[in-house]
Amino acid sequence: MAYQYNRPAAYLPDPAQGPFVVPMHTLSLPAHWEEPLLRLYHGGTAEGQAERRRRVPTAAVNQLMRATAPDIVTVDSTARFGSDDAWLYCQNAYPTAVTNLYIATWLKNLPRDANDPETAALLMDCFRDLDTAALSWRPGRVDLLEQEMSPGGTALPAPHVYRLLPDVLAERIARQGAYEHHGQQLVFRQVAGRAGARGQGSGGAELMSNVIEYVPRRRGGADGKPAYYAATLRITVRTVPFSPVPRVHVAAGVRRFVTGKIYMPYGKGVSAYLLPDDSLVHDGPQPQRFAVAMLEWKNGTTDWRQGGAEGMLTRVSALDALPSPDRLVKEADHWIHGRDGIRIAIGHQAAMGRHTIGTGLMPSERRRLIEWAEQAIAPEFVPVPKLERSAYARPPKKQLKTLPPIPRNKEEKDPGDLAAILDKRETNTAHNAQVLRARLAEALDGEDLIAVVLHQNDIIRDQMIAAAETGLGLAGYRRTQGPDTWVWEAEELTVRLHVQPLGALGAPLGSDGAPRRGQEHDKAIEERRTGAARAMAALREAIPGAQLAFVELDGQDAFRHAKRRSDPKHAIRLGCADAGLVTQFIRPPDPDTEKEKVLADAELRAASAWSDGLRQTGMRLVPQHTLGDTLIPANLNQVAFHLVERRLDGPTGKQQFTPIAVLIRPGAKCVLGKSADMHAWVPYPELLKSLTGRVESRKSSTEQSALTAAFVKKTLAQLRSTPTLVLVHAQDLRKRWPWLRNDGLERDRLSLDGGPVQRIGLYGKQLRVVRIADGSRDETAQCWAEAEEVSPKLEGKQRGGIAMGLWRPGVRGDSDRVFYSTIGKSGTQTKLTNDDAKLTPDTNTAGKNVYRPTANAWNPDLLELTVACLQPGDDAEAWAAFVHQQRFSEDYRAGREGLALPLILHLAQLADDYALPHEIEDALDPTVPWTAATTGVSI
Repeated sequence: MAYQYNRPAAYLPDPAQGPFVVPMHTLSLPAHWEEPLLRLYHGGTAEGQAERRRRVPTAAVNQLMRATAPDIVTVDSTARFGSDDAWLYCQNAYPTAVTNLYIATWLKNLPRDANDPETAALLMDCFRDLDTAALSWRPGRVDLLEQEMSPGGTALPAPHVYRLLPDVLAERIARQGAYEHHGQQLVFRQVAGRAGARGQGSGGAELMSNVIEYVPRRRGGADGKPAYYAATLRITVRTVPFSPVPRVHVAAGVRRFVTGKIYMPYGKGVSAYLLPDDSLVHDGPQPQRFAVAMLEWKNGTTDWRQGGAEGMLTRVSALDALPSPDRLVKEADHWIHGRDGIRIAIGHQAAMGRHTIGTGLMPSERRRLIEWAEQAIAPEFVPVPKLERSAYARPPKKQLKTLPPIPRNKEEKDPGDLAAILDKRETNTAHNAQVLRARLAEALDGEDLIAVVLHQNDIIRDQMIAAAETGLGLAGYRRTQGPDTWVWEAEELTVRLHVQPLGALGAPLGSDGAPRRGQEHDKAIEERRTGAARAMAALREAIPGAQLAFVELDGQDAFRHAKRRSDPKHAIRLGCADAGLVTQFIRPPDPDTEKEKVLADAELRAASAWSDGLRQTGMRLVPQHTLGDTLIPANLNQVAFHLVERRLDGPTGKQQFTPIAVLIRPGAKCVLGKSADMHAWVPYPELLKSLTGRVESRKSSTEQSALTAAFVKKTLAQLRSTPTLVLVHAQDLRKRWPWLRNDGLERDRLSLDGGPVQRIGLYGKQLRVVRIADGSRDETAQCWAEAEEVSPKLEGKQRGGIAMGLWRPGVRGDSDRVFYSTIGKSGTQTKLTNDDAKLTPDTNTAGKNVYRPTANAWNPDLLELTVACLQPGDDAEAWAAFVHQQRFSEDYRAGREGLALPLILHLAQLADDYALPHEIEDALDPTVPWTAATTGVSI
């Protein structure tokens, strides 16, 4: 029995409870402060700099209070002087002397050189003009449900609601006592909130449990090194397009902590969670929340952000209670259980490498924790109605045949039945291979598939050859076999595979260690790029028509710390693109993997790399919908817009901003694409290669928005005469296409670049637009299916399940334009069960232990499908069902359970891998003969 309902962890204000007004003390920025503060802020700067520094920043002092006064709630990091909106909130008035200390510290931090005599005079004048001693907290009452309505009928909560409502609800959750399961308790405290900017995605509150210690067992039974982690709860206010009622999302997760030495990423902070016995500031109240301070490594030293000899932490005397950064970096877990009057836990980041504790929570444990938390927010907030399964519940038509599973205990199976199963598998495998060969032949437009494998060891080489043969069913078509060339000649397609050692092209960049940031790194990339381009050009001269290179190369784990700049992957991809090849990388066998598992691991990764590489040729296996031509036009174009971006901290240290579009056109032989500077659609691999090497001067947000709008408008005009569905990812595009924000959407009306909202028909009589939002930043709620729905004996046991499907919301008064899509558990996660627990001991319904802190948990994202623009007579639910079915592309290993995004958006996002801005002085000519002496590398 399939689940008919899905339960989101989202909550609505109960209208029967009336307004939600709470007492608060507030502090606002007086209007008369702005002029003297600007004089101080502009002191010692040139006229042009002063013109750019138009507003006095509060971000630094907000961060200081987050680290040392966690009970103060900073709501608006862009608070305006003289505004009725408060800057700071607190449930109890903070001591005036401490408040004045923060203000004084902030003022001293504003000028560039506080010790300059002229600046010192400005500072004294500013102190006198502000009269900080007269500043005081004002008691009052705050409406936590204050809102307006957008033109499209979407709730617009007041800016303070995004920060204050979650904070108040989090405080109630912390106050309700411990969470307890199977005899173990977790005590939650609030975490000092970050200063949120105004708007839909801002604010939020967080709670964190006491630290949990897990001691793994080594082989032989000895104890391993302890690992530390904690449970987290996040509370956010969110809106739904066209809904007049906001909602609260409660999300559960895990935070892992560093043990031993900390890896400090350059220029980026590492969060330290502090719980001191006493206030970090003299005369401040004892904190009830975790404070958050930041450690950062810069210019060869590690320090507290805003610390140091003249830093803000020093000026408020907070450094007296904090350990030396140098010592903390070496012994991160030394203070984790409390020492010297303070507890400190350092947050682990993925870039630091593997952690003993797995990520995430499985459905049953997530359900238990969230349902415990929701008791504290009642009765003012009630759960949203369960999502109901859509009437359009069928999956897309199958183009590949299902392989019947092989019984685990083959010896116990009747020999005749087993033979029938194996025969069926062989028949279906042959059919599937034929379908894939036909699709690939279409994409190549009659050309042979010619690929190169650049390997580092024989295992990957052999597995890539096997993946090619198995993936396309070529075993019976082999014509040439090694040592360097394999050729298969099937009726639909000829495949040529050439293998060569990667050689020195795979060596780390830099001759004496990792190249330094800047010119040295640029030069190292240039040398390897040129070497790779000429090596590939030489190969193409010997092997005309090569389109695709598979490169065996160590993954990111081998290039952590400063070694990140020595990773040659991006230079190799640039060089291959210069020579006309798309690239797919594959990692060598993990040296820590048990020998008996190395081959199986390599086989899986080779098969995945082979499939991913083929898709870069533009091969298409588009899901075939089941909705019929009366609901969905037969000749429908699918278009996805995407912003390809790189920042200065990207892999090449350069910037890029390139709007692109990807097109699945009926009758086209392959997936097509174009960028903003292209006039015509090109095959997908040509789009990918065109994205490499672009270094684009920094554009303002206004210029980027205008470029995006012009590109979208031009592209839609080209497709005006045919039925077209536009798919856009909200979190990707809305920063440069504001109409995609919840408060910008209007039914069947479209706006570009801040222009007027116009009827969709003006852009095309056959145009539809569906906006997709995912769960990043808790924009959509976490969810689970209630297991008792399919097994009544589980009633009251809080077991959760995973439900795949398209869902209709059941909130009264909401629009009929919003739907939700979920996928099933991936076939690669067969060892996970829905009952696996990480926070407390637990047993499943069979009485078996399911406490598995080391397992990486997984839950489906609740994808929000907003059918924003339709034509008259369209069925919104049918169009949502079409988009949902596009998540199930059978040629993806995970696609049969569902992709994270519909296929065309998935392909658009993959283009990011080719966004590698890098300039070289001379035009690269890959036809120039290449030798090892040219660049110092060989292949």
